[in-house]
Amino acid sequence: MALTAWQVHATLSRSAANGPGTRFVVWTQGCSLGCEGCFNPETHAPGGTPRSPADVAAEALAEPGVEGVTISGGEPLEQPEPLREFCALIRPSGLGIIVLSGFSRAEIEANPRRLAAVQDVDMVVAGRYNPRLYLGAGLRGSSNKEYWAITPRYREEDLAAVPEGEVVISADGTVTVTGMHAWGGR
Repeated sequence: MALTAWQVHATLSRSAANGPGTRFVVWTQGCSLGCEGCFNPETHAPGGTPRSPADVAAEALAEPGVEGVTISGGEPLEQPEPLREFCALIRPSGLGIIVLSGFSRAEIEANPRRLAAVQDVDMVVAGRYNPRLYLGAGLRGSSNKEYWAITPRYREEDLAAVPEGEVVISADGTVTVTGMHAWGGR
């Protein structure tokens, strides 16, 4: 039973640019951090599609051949309870879990709700995006973002091999451009 609705911006069933291997991606809706030059400004406003973490987990688990899931945003840790529930449902499957957050590791560890939300996560890429430190590689938009390996599943080398971006065209014609690319002239 869902603790609360999860405000989701979008999901992508298969991605190579959001972590090692082929991944299922969830973008949450809503972010109050306001990082200058954010890659996903369309995910900042409140709203999105209310979904249950169980429904999103079922969608991810039904996708054959994925190595893991990546949760981005918006800011996933501004909705810690649904994130925690989603990750707890994914963990028994053996899929890897990566969370991309604008909160620093210290901010996550200092907040019991945020810390509980990442207890089943393998890796958090943590810290505010800083356009003056643009990197656009290894799932880090800027060089100040920190890898926080909660389990030994992923290493920095695994993330360094992730493509910087991709264009996905769905069967219905929807085009998704994703990754840490600088194609827009960042």
